[in-house]
Order: sequence, then C-alpha cells, then structure tokens
Amino acid sequence: MEEMSPLKKPKVFYGYWIVVAAFVCAFIDSGAGYYSFSIFVKPLEVDLGWGRGTIMAAWSIRFLGVALSSLFIGKLVDSYGARRIIPIGAFIGGLGFVILTLVSNPWHFYLGWAAIGVGISGSGVIPATAVVSIWFKKRRGTALGIMGVGFGAAGLMSPLVGGYLIPHFGWRASYFALALLMWMLIPLAILVIRSKPADKGLYPDGVEQSEAVAEVEALPSISEGMTLKKALATSSLWLICISFLISSMAETGITQTQVPYFEDIGFPAAIAATTLAVVGIWSAIGKFSFGWLCDHILAKYARAIGIGFLLGGAVILTSMRATSPAAVMWLYSIIKGFGTGSWLSTMSMLTSTTFGLASYGAIFSVIYILCGVGAGVGPLFAGYMYDIMGTYHGAFIVFIVLLVVAIPIILVVRRPISI
Repeated sequence: MEEMSPLKKPKVFYGYWIVVAAFVCAFIDSGAGYYSFSIFVKPLEVDLGWGRGTIMAAWSIRFLGVALSSLFIGKLVDSYGARRIIPIGAFIGGLGFVILTLVSNPWHFYLGWAAIGVGISGSGVIPATAVVSIWFKKRRGTALGIMGVGFGAAGLMSPLVGGYLIPHFGWRASYFALALLMWMLIPLAILVIRSKPADKGLYPDGVEQSEAVAEVEALPSISEGMTLKKALATSSLWLICISFLISSMAETGITQTQVPYFEDIGFPAAIAATTLAVVGIWSAIGKFSFGWLCDHILAKYARAIGIGFLLGGAVILTSMRATSPAAVMWLYSIIKGFGTGSWLSTMSMLTSTTFGLASYGAIFSVIYILCGVGAGVGPLFAGYMYDIMGTYHGAFIVFIVLLVVAIPIILVVRRPISI
C-alpha cells in the first residue's frame, strides 16, 4: 500500500478502513473465542465424559491467559502499535484451537484455551480499541461503536458452529475451522492496519491540516494523559475496575450457561444455540448504540444504562421455567444482548476520557484484566453451582445481586483533577 502525501486528501478517510479491519478482528475473536465456547459443552460432555465444572474451568483458564498477557500486550501496543501486535496474537490464538483438536485429557483442553486467551488478548480488544481511539477524536465513540458491532455480530457464528459444523464434521474439525479463521487476521493486519494517522500523512477524523492546528488545544494529543503509575493511584481507576469485574462476572456467567440451561428446561439444542445468535445481534446493535451514546453523554451514564439492561435480562431468565412460552426466551435474549453491547465502547471511552491517551493501552489493559477475571469466574461459579445443586437458579440470583451493586459504583467515577 503506497503511503500518501500529507497534502493529498483521500476520497475516503483511511480511518474508516481501520474501523473495518478492527471490526473483522472483533468479529473473529469474539465468534471463535467467546460465542463458540458453550456450543461445545454438550459434545465434550458426551464424548469425553467430563462434568460441566471441568469444562467451564477452561473458560476461567482462557481468561487467566488474557489476564496474564493483557498488561504486557497493552504496553507493547503503546510502544510498537497495533499493526505489529495483532498478527502475533492471531497466530497464537489459532495455535490454541489446533491444540483443542487433539484433546483427550482436561489439561490438553486447558492448555489450548490458555493459548487462545493470550492470542485474543493480542489480536482483539486491546489493540483494536487503541488503534481506533488514536484515529478518531470527535467521533471516537461512534467509531468504537461501529467496531464493536463486530463483537456482537459474532453471535451469528453460534448457529453455524452448533447447527452445522459440529453435527456434520464433529467438534474436533470444528475447532480446526476456528483456527483457520483466527489465522485470517494475520494478512489483514499487515495489509490494512496503520497504528496512527501520521503513518498515512493524515490527522485524526480526517481533518485538514489547518483544522488540526486549530483544534490542537481543544482535543488532547496522543502524548497527553496519565501514566499507568499515576492512574493506579486514583480511586477512579479502581472503581471502574470493580464495576466491570462484578458486572462481567454476571454477564458472562449468564451467557455461557444459557444454552445448556435452555436445553435443561426442554428447549431443543438448535433453538437454544440460536438464542446466542439473538444475543449477539442485539449486542451488535447495543455496541453501536452505546458508542453513539458516549459521544453525547458521559460514558459512566451509558455504562449504568447498559448494566440496567443486563439486570433486566437476568431477572427474566431467572423467572423462566419449563412451562414458559418461547417468547419469553426471545425477550430475554434481546434485552440481555442489548445490555451486553454496552461494555466495549463505555470501557474504552472511560479510559480515554478519564486518563487520556498517553498510556491508553496499559491502563485499558488493567481494566480489561479485571473484567476478564470476572468473566472467567462467572461461568466457573455457575458450572460448579450446577454440579452441586443440579440447577443454575442459585447462580442467577448471585448474578442479579452483582449487577445491582455494579450500577452505583460506576456512577461515582470522577475524572482525576491532575490530568
């Protein structure tokens, strides 16, 4: 790709191609590493004789891989840019799925998901939100929302994997297909991603040079903002972390148990898998909507609204019984999905507007790590609750309480005075 002269204005701002590439990264990482996980629970349970707690432990290990690598990857993204990091992450993630095709013991399964955790950390949320945030300023929330649609739209992979690939080719071949999908990100990042507008002789948002000079005092530059060390000393960072930790524990705990739960109360497997697609579609709508909303209200208010939708979905799910009409299941999927869509844009905007962009990758990765811890613990907790009690009902009640608590915590976040 030929680099453009700073004086030559392209017909289409290159930042939109960055958004498209980030969208694809989000779609593949989320579809392969998030929405596909629970589709394999029943086949693994039947073929290998593992309990659901044993299987769900891999989900926690996946997030352990994310947690252990995220801060390191965030610093690498700050230093070297997303273009160099995404291909490495995609390669490691694909290798993890190859390992899953060979599993016979739980430790093989855990090793594969640990590698996937590291891989999606390097090819997904951290570098994707960082590069989009750098390319956009005035329209950052909307750009992040468009990119984030990829995470929600990835739910469409659920019926493909659960309704076609696994029944026709088996779960091992299906894991290999996901490996190939991950590796598609390698050429995409190399050919399309540019870490900052200056790499193409451009300014954020595609503004002209004169506009960029006029706005330089109103809009903070990439080099402005708190260091990670200073951010760690603020209460704002820890309040954000705690709210995302407990809300993600509830959100992911529910998402990764809804398919087996619906099957347990009598809905067909294909229908149960389709609820993930509905959640994904409405998550995509939510990601765009909350991204747009973050350009018009404070990100903390947008996140509180999103948690409110998650809470509503959790209450509906907990009230469902075998005699409940299918319409209630679809209502749950819509409300839950829309709330799920709130996390990405609000987390990214809370990071950039509260602490600046100077150490965005490192600070965002701290929040993402804690979010990942919650997301890893939630399904594990629900799986073991099911093994002990024979139902997910107790776990769902705990998740409702966590969502109630998460709302006031995020609302008290303030921008540090010293930034």
